[in-house]
Amino acid sequence: MRAYRFDSFDSLDELRVHEEAEPRPQRGEVLVRVHAVSLNFRDIAMLRGRYPRKCVPGLIPTSDAAGEIVAVGEGVRALKVGDRVIGAFHPRWFGGETPSTIASDTYGAESDGWLCELKAISQEAVVPLPDALSYEEASALPCAGVTAWTALTGPVPIRAGHTVLVQGSGGVSIFALQVARAVGATVIATTSSEAKAEQLKAMGAAHVVNYVEEPEWGRRVHELTDGRGVDRVVEVGGPGTIVQSLRAVALGGEIASIGFLSTENPGIDFFQLKASGASIRNVTVGDRAALLDFNRAVAATGLKPVIDRVFAFDEAREAFAHLESGAHFGKVVVRCVD
Repeated sequence: MRAYRFDSFDSLDELRVHEEAEPRPQRGEVLVRVHAVSLNFRDIAMLRGRYPRKCVPGLIPTSDAAGEIVAVGEGVRALKVGDRVIGAFHPRWFGGETPSTIASDTYGAESDGWLCELKAISQEAVVPLPDALSYEEASALPCAGVTAWTALTGPVPIRAGHTVLVQGSGGVSIFALQVARAVGATVIATTSSEAKAEQLKAMGAAHVVNYVEEPEWGRRVHELTDGRGVDRVVEVGGPGTIVQSLRAVALGGEIASIGFLSTENPGIDFFQLKASGASIRNVTVGDRAALLDFNRAVAATGLKPVIDRVFAFDEAREAFAHLESGAHFGKVVVRCVD
């Protein structure tokens, strides 16, 4: 089979195809023919030395995939050949407390990911994908979809009448916009692109703030909520946006801290943090139970992941470059089956 590996993290040119022996499923495992893989910012962060955890060169990258089971190992009962499945982002976090092994289990960083034609994996690390979704659409769910779901559903779920702030138009932000609108919440979005602003409004954003034209966009968000602030900030920027997020959040609201897209780090004013009255919750995607819950919500609401562009397997480098350019709106996907 063919599998991509980052032979080193020196450049994107180090992403190379290798011919490898086909894996065989062991006891309790299934063999998945990978149909589609979606990319996340973390895949670029590893390459650029910006990922906050250990990254081992030589591994198969990417964490999110959808495919078809083509063989099962001994003892597999819940799944069968022909089933369409998606992989859980955390293969051994089934529910409850975060396991101590979560870092070493991370696809693409310390264990082989999904950018390959075949993958043998534990039957517990995959779940059935929603019937209405294509493989390309389903591949977007494990990281971006579940992260947005986790950010909005716990511990205090967003509901009708609440206001949510999303940043930009990447995968997590678009999913958060969709989920928030599905439950009747009002969404305010930020972007630097007028074209993307129109797309965000078309998807249901009540207001869009251009953060280049209005660097103090947190104050603008406060104005748009009649001085109250938003109930939930889906914070994907990290160090460069947290200060404005603190200005945008309502007293007693929550900032769901997810990403680290920005590179600048001006620091946080403790007194601003204290005065905000907000809680900050770190979101590390979510467990297998969250993926199952989100799948049910997708099936019930008819939610369709927004796919920016689908690349062929031979165009994987171009897919990574497109994601890094920031020109995308929604998810960037690699189709692994012709």
